[in-house]
Amino acid sequence: MLIYKQKKNQGPKGNRLLISITVLGSAGPIRFVVNEEELVASVIDTALKSYAREGRLPVLGSDINDFLLYCPSARSDALSPWETIGSQEARNFMLCKKPRTGKMEDDGRSTQAITRKGSGNWKIKKGAKESKKWDPTMSKYIHF
Repeated sequence: MLIYKQKKNQGPKGNRLLISITVLGSAGPIRFVVNEEELVASVIDTALKSYAREGRLPVLGSDINDFLLYCPSARSDALSPWETIGSQEARNFMLCKKPRTGKMEDDGRSTQAITRKGSGNWKIKKGAKESKKWDPTMSKYIHF
């Protein structure tokens, strides 16, 4: 007759899941085991640490607030950081950086690229004296 001993290091109760997280722009997914009761924010943190430990590119950083976790098979919006990872009943996820909005520099200009309109537009400097410019479309001089 055999008596089975219960393992002492069983850890927290609940099911454990092998999840796969694909990082947008990276070569392949990161795989690790998590407890199904673990929060999405904790999973993002673990994924970022594993990604950095493996020396993967592109370099992402470590701030979990800069990232969103998606479940491509379930829905199109990002998972809430306060949801449990097991609530999705999925094993594959996508980690993306949050989109950045145009921030203002010290002088008040936007850091986003400023596009130039056409080459035929004239710019007048403030405080400039009246001058003449040739306008090829009207075949005459324009006074400013």
